[in-house]
Amino acid sequence: MTIEIPTPLRVYTANQSAVAVDANTVTEAVSALLARYPEFKKHLYTPDGKLRSFVNLYLNDEDVRYLPQGEESAVQPSDTLSIIPSIAGGGLAVQAGAPSA
Repeated sequence: MTIEIPTPLRVYTANQSAVAVDANTVTEAVSALLARYPEFKKHLYTPDGKLRSFVNLYLNDEDVRYLPQGEESAVQPSDTLSIIPSIAGGGLAVQAGAPSA
């Protein structure tokens, strides 16, 4: 299967946008990725081994958290697992004394 790597995290996969792994489940796929690129782990998991709250995994466009088997969902060689970090946005800062829009 193929794991798609988001641009900000490609530095941990030798700048690869996708990594092919052999796996039977989502957990096995991520484990295979981390075995190959151990520095990636701290960006996906908390020190106690839980997936970070701002990291989303999508198996063929389905959020893994909502699949019946979650991270233990079976995968096929033709599947794609996407790692999507959440991105927070904000409003425009207004300087003191500046007219507001």
